Amino acid sequence: MPDAATDPPSAPALALALPAEILAPLPLRGLTVLAVEDSRFASDALRLICQRTGARLRRAETLAAARAHLRTYRPDVAVIDLGLPDGSGLGLIAELARSVHRPEAILATSGDAAAHAAALDAGADGFMEKPIESVGWFCRQLKAVMPLRGLSSVPGRDEALRPDPLALHDDLERAAELLTRQVPPGRYVAGFVRGLAGQMHDTALAEAANAARIGVPGGIGRLKGLIEGHLTDLPAAFAPRSQGA
Repeated sequence: MPDAATDPPSAPALALALPAEILAPLPLRGLTVLAVEDSRFASDALRLICQRTGARLRRAETLAAARAHLRTYRPDVAVIDLGLPDGSGLGLIAELARSVHRPEAILATSGDAAAHAAALDAGADGFMEKPIESVGWFCRQLKAVMPLRGLSSVPGRDEALRPDPLALHDDLERAAELLTRQVPPGRYVAGFVRGLAGQMHDTALAEAANAARIGVPGGIGRLKGLIEGHLTDLPAAFAPRSQGA
């Protein structure tokens, strides 16, 4: 039997170098968030936020889908876009605010800052102007309207989110399709494009959407041209692969 006094010391266990996002605290752990949002790009930003904070995300693209979801599930937080394909999110906010199953927090979102007052009047606890681009910023908005939850470890650094660019591409394709069906663009189409413009930080696209909606001569053509330009100027990740690739 080997002498314990002369045995060589065992090698120290190797420390695992885990990514910082895995080691970071999870301030929203246990919360379920319902996002009523028609933009894939905006939804992906919320997905990243929930992934990094420990929250569970559910999504509905329309008012009808959200109401169907709410008949079965009870989210802790509802994040409701004000411009949806089948109507205004203000109605859903008012319904939830009066409901016996009211979520702990109701947050309205819109690319139009002027909608802030209407959202609060409808019963929202807070308003977030799009784009939502920071985990820390989102957590602070939520902590402000959920003081009794005692949310802790809210990130202080506003590290920018990087949603999936393919989701933005899908949104642009949808905008182009909507424009072919509705000329001049109505409130929903113009609002959807303005939301995309905010996410892209594209002032020209936002101005073109407003001009097309109010009937400025040449406005529709300019809007279509800008969208087609974005779809044509694709990053390498979007480029179709050759047959031999």
